[in-house]
Amino acid sequence: MSDLQNSALQLLRTALQDPTATFRDGQWEAIAQLLYPRTRLLMVQRTGWGKSLVYFLTTRLLRNQGMGPTLLISPLLALMRNQIAAAERIGLQAATINSTNQEEWQIVQEQLLNNQVDILLISPERLANEEFREQVLLPLSARIGFFVVDEAHCISDWGHDFRPDFRRIVRILQALPTTISVLATTATANNRVTNDILVQLGSNLKVVRGKLTRQSLCLQNISLPSQKDKLAWLAEHLPSLPGSGIIYTLTIQDSKQVAEWLKTQGIDAAPYSGQLENPERQVLEQRLLNNEIKALVATSALGMGFDKPDLGFVIHYQRPGSVVHYYQQVGRAGRAVSQAYGILLSGDRDREITDYFIESAFPPQSHIEEILTILAEENGLSVSQLEERLNLSRGQIEKVLKLLSVESPSPVAKLDSRWYVTPINYTVDWDKIHRLTEIRRQEQAKMLDYINTSSCLMVFLARELDDDTTTNCDRCAVCLDKPLIPETFSLEKSQKAIGFLLRSNHIIEPRKRWPSGGIYSWKGNIPPALQADIGRALSLWGDAGWGALVKQGKYQDGHFNDALVNAVAELIQHWQPNPYPTWITCVPSLIRPELVPNFSERLARQLNIPFLPCVRKIKPNRPQKEMRNSSQQARNLDGVFEIMNGQGMEGSVFLVDDMVDSRWTFTAIAALLRQAGSGKVFPLALALNSLSQGE
Repeated sequence: MSDLQNSALQLLRTALQDPTATFRDGQWEAIAQLLYPRTRLLMVQRTGWGKSLVYFLTTRLLRNQGMGPTLLISPLLALMRNQIAAAERIGLQAATINSTNQEEWQIVQEQLLNNQVDILLISPERLANEEFREQVLLPLSARIGFFVVDEAHCISDWGHDFRPDFRRIVRILQALPTTISVLATTATANNRVTNDILVQLGSNLKVVRGKLTRQSLCLQNISLPSQKDKLAWLAEHLPSLPGSGIIYTLTIQDSKQVAEWLKTQGIDAAPYSGQLENPERQVLEQRLLNNEIKALVATSALGMGFDKPDLGFVIHYQRPGSVVHYYQQVGRAGRAVSQAYGILLSGDRDREITDYFIESAFPPQSHIEEILTILAEENGLSVSQLEERLNLSRGQIEKVLKLLSVESPSPVAKLDSRWYVTPINYTVDWDKIHRLTEIRRQEQAKMLDYINTSSCLMVFLARELDDDTTTNCDRCAVCLDKPLIPETFSLEKSQKAIGFLLRSNHIIEPRKRWPSGGIYSWKGNIPPALQADIGRALSLWGDAGWGALVKQGKYQDGHFNDALVNAVAELIQHWQPNPYPTWITCVPSLIRPELVPNFSERLARQLNIPFLPCVRKIKPNRPQKEMRNSSQQARNLDGVFEIMNGQGMEGSVFLVDDMVDSRWTFTAIAALLRQAGSGKVFPLALALNSLSQGE
């Protein structure tokens, strides 16, 4: 063993706090290559193999040789705390510049210029910030000693997690010294994605691919068609699974509902999604790392970069959209234990959700044309101003702007907070987008093949990732020809799951600020005296509880069942709003004028309080579901309703509607009611729009 290799081994043991640790196959070889100038390496290794150790140890050795700092670009800054702790143990001074530590930017910049930072971690989105490029990247570029791109599959628009800002990396790389070494790492790149990365980063990128099999991982697929079946199965079998683990859901709403159900069954679980603030996420991650919680019920926000070697299980509540995505998540389990479980629960609604993701992955041509047209007509617009002028959601607008901004040359440019068009002749490569969409549909079909395969599940996953070295695992349910975990559950759990779904209700948070430009002459913050109070929705639209009956009543029967009246009355009994309403009114409709008033009148009789149909719709408007952003949703209601004053309006009131989505209808009518002299207004809806997607 050379002195350099021995030095690296001692650093490895210090980083891992393990005096007996040794390099895994390929780790030292990768480090040794990267110590030579001009090396360009793409490292495809399974999750938990130790890719971060390769670039941290390489950084330490290069710094010992007098090289400049490492620049690490990663989408996982919030999930790299334990890796950074390992880096600090070998004397590396790590720093980051991101949106959460603006007060530290000046200090970090000074430390960088004084050569006091060994490794700078930034997100790819930071590359879009002109101030960062001018004040940090440009002065630092000539002194960078090592360049790392973590989760490099995000560069590829053929990959499962394409992020347009990664495309900026190519331009940054072109501006850096050609003598430095470059490392790109990923755990989830098949040959198609690898080839796309080579196109982006250069054909001289050497690909090193390791085996993707994880010997300790025991895989099983279980078909549970309905929501209640999945909940019952989880409650029945989660307590017997080893250690702590992750339950992945495709939607934020499902993460909340599953966690709530498990808690009612005495199982310590918590929801985790991109909606949480960073401190909350850190607390939950630490609880899982310390085995202080049985399961985090998480969206893909808890994915790449989360490292818990003794994770006992990963369960998927729904079928993911691709085999690559599934492998990336299930591979979190069993890194340092002899046996861990990867269980995939498939059901009836899975395709509906994955179809939504596929269809919304790329903006349609009409969105691009609308935005380019309005920007050409105006002298620069912010995203908020675009929302006011276009019936597109903020997410749709930002998706278009991000896609256009990483084109080279770009048809748009951002100055401060405003976007402008540039004088170039731009056309979208729709053929490529159609090909990408078709590939995603093929990947969806492959997930169905995985669920129904009669061959080894680990072999199936590995081959989809173009690892042909894998042999039968002799551990999965297919290899053993029997379930690893029983697929059945008790009638008692099933009945409890049904009861939970029927009793579940959802908070309707009040809005506290009018949209830009205002409505009904109201602007700015909504005074407390005009605000709606906290409300409730009986169900999620179309779910296995009351949601399916609500959907049937609205679109098939034209009449809401008495069972829904009883269910809402029971909800109110448990809720007990204060002060308790003395009357009921409802949101009027010109399309179905009798549907909600009829329901509200029956509910009023059940509660023994009067129904006063005092809200009148005085002009038609477009259906709220057609309005795509908050500004358009609010403006669509401007001047639409008026209140007919009458006796009995002084007390608190239930304001009833069949469906709640944006909350603007409740907000506007509540303000009108309060202005007309009513007491507190408690919104009450039969269903909440359940398509809460994203991370």
